[in-house]
Amino acid sequence: MNRSSSSRTFEVLVLSSSELLPKSSTDRNDTVDMTHRFRRELTKSDAEAKMSKQKLQQRMKEQFQKAMGGMPSWAETKVKKKKKKKDDSDDDEDGDDLMRKTGNFVGSSDSLPKGIIRMKKCLHANNDRPSEDRLTTVQFHPSAQVVMTAGLDQSISLFQVDGKTNPKIQSIHLEKFPVHKAQFSVDGEQVVATSFRNKLFYIYDMMEGKVIPVHTVRGLSEQRVKEFEVSPDGESLLLTGTSGYLHVLTMKTKEVVKSMKINGNIAGVAFSHDGSKVFTNSEEGEVYIWDMRSSKCLKRFTDDGCVSGTSIAASKNGQYLACGSAAGVVNVYSQEECMRQNNPKPLKAIMNLVTSATSLRFNPTSEILAIASRADDEAARLVMFSNFPMFQRKTIYRAHRLDFSPNSGFFSLANNKGHAPLFRLLHYKDF
Repeated sequence: MNRSSSSRTFEVLVLSSSELLPKSSTDRNDTVDMTHRFRRELTKSDAEAKMSKQKLQQRMKEQFQKAMGGMPSWAETKVKKKKKKKDDSDDDEDGDDLMRKTGNFVGSSDSLPKGIIRMKKCLHANNDRPSEDRLTTVQFHPSAQVVMTAGLDQSISLFQVDGKTNPKIQSIHLEKFPVHKAQFSVDGEQVVATSFRNKLFYIYDMMEGKVIPVHTVRGLSEQRVKEFEVSPDGESLLLTGTSGYLHVLTMKTKEVVKSMKINGNIAGVAFSHDGSKVFTNSEEGEVYIWDMRSSKCLKRFTDDGCVSGTSIAASKNGQYLACGSAAGVVNVYSQEECMRQNNPKPLKAIMNLVTSATSLRFNPTSEILAIASRADDEAARLVMFSNFPMFQRKTIYRAHRLDFSPNSGFFSLANNKGHAPLFRLLHYKDF
């Protein structure tokens, strides 16, 4: 199969979306709205305004085979599968080489091939201490070979990532504090954690071993603190408030120094790579671009074809902006065009999901976009690659957050079963 043709990359995405659809008999009555303009091309008549997931899966497979002119990877012959097993053993050796490395990593990688990425499934990142309830957070440490998980069981745990045993480093319990989100500080020395019901949040200082509660924030009138982002310079927290408010809190004094407001409710926020701008997606499908220094809105546009926005992500190289919607469509824009055009058009519309796109994450090299929906099992994809996930039994379950290790050697996600499935991306040689 020729993977060099850029025109065929989209067809690989079509295959990916079909693999997301449940195959159990209990799901056959579920229907998908086919009136969305990005799905109309899959219909044959106006009578197909609604289509069962099973039928949509078959339609997508047929389209893929027609476009590629041959058998897709999920229909490999036994001979090819035997060869694949041999290749997997070679992959193990590649993985073992990475596992022997420790400490901080700075590395680069050649450009990724199109269509297929070599990977292997590792032991769950939190296998040494699975969560007793839904996981809400998984994040790799910015410089050490460590991953953090947190969830509704009121705990935050750290694990050493070796891909084989992933031993637990430590866990802390926050009494009556089911964790909604936890995030490392930029230097990796602290963890910020928020919950669901109030404006109390915690800062865990790992260097001193202290858990510091922040009961009140000067200048903050919100009843609860739930969603937040750490600024790239590490000096501020961007708190998502109610009624469209964004609040900038300084880490040093723990007080709000400025606020911004959009129309409607906030669906997601993301910093630009240098922290100079903030991208905000609204539940009404509008995207706002803010200047962090002046708190002024630089641009505002409607996400193409979107009725209800759900998520947003910016690539670390400053090139791309991804916007997720309740229809499951993810639009990828050029950040430069978003700043120049009043109505920018997406570079690509990704339809890998049939339920709400609730999580988006670019890998550190900006070559891969991970997308997921917490509304359905197996609804997680590494966009541009047709072979993730591809396992004989259900592996992903409902994904709530996604993350890549600092140099993309690993990928993990937090699911509703309390596990953090871990995958080794073998193209990348460093952690």
